[in-house]
Amino acid sequence: MKTIAIIGAGPGLGFSLAKTFGKHGFRIALVSRSQDKLNQYAEQLNEMGIEAKGFAADITNKMQLTAAFQQIRNTFGTIDVVEFSPHNGNVQVTPVLETTDDSTHHIFSNVVIGAINTARQVIPEMIARGQGAILFTSELSAMIPSSMFGNSGIAMSGLRNYILNLHEALQPHGVFVGHLSISPLIKKDTGFDPDQVAGAWYDLYERRTQAEETFPKSIMQLMN
Repeated sequence: MKTIAIIGAGPGLGFSLAKTFGKHGFRIALVSRSQDKLNQYAEQLNEMGIEAKGFAADITNKMQLTAAFQQIRNTFGTIDVVEFSPHNGNVQVTPVLETTDDSTHHIFSNVVIGAINTARQVIPEMIARGQGAILFTSELSAMIPSSMFGNSGIAMSGLRNYILNLHEALQPHGVFVGHLSISPLIKKDTGFDPDQVAGAWYDLYERRTQAEETFPKSIMQLMN
């Protein structure tokens, strides 16, 4: 049985990803700051017949993140897939004219530094095995500049640059790196339901024919 580690797990997309991959036979390792919340998510997943457990860590703290990954290995063994869903922490997204060094630094630390710290936890072992997948979720500001997303756009576009370079570097080693850039309108019980996003993610993971995609696929035409 394979294991997926969902980094930045929450009640929205993270939980939907856990359900989707869990229904395809994956064991689920959930990582975020709050152990209490992770325990709640894991209990709900276990009730669905999906094996899951939470491992608390601050993704910007390398020591905590390293400890969490070691706990995942001790519990489940090999980590086959990692999904990283970046978040803005407690920093408000600002228009470009209101963007400051502080607001940019905090989001950049969560999104880009968090992604790098996460990927480096599994890259060596995935290269050694010649298989594995690292999946990154971003906001559409990674793909299309928008003055309304001044500080987050800097971080998301930096994340995309890292993802595409990582994809190129790891592909010859049999490791898939994927990027799904999603609409900010994601909300339960709408046409942008996180369950649909999770389904699109699993499809991209299974196909492995392209490095990145948007959700919904038509969103780029709508925004241009």
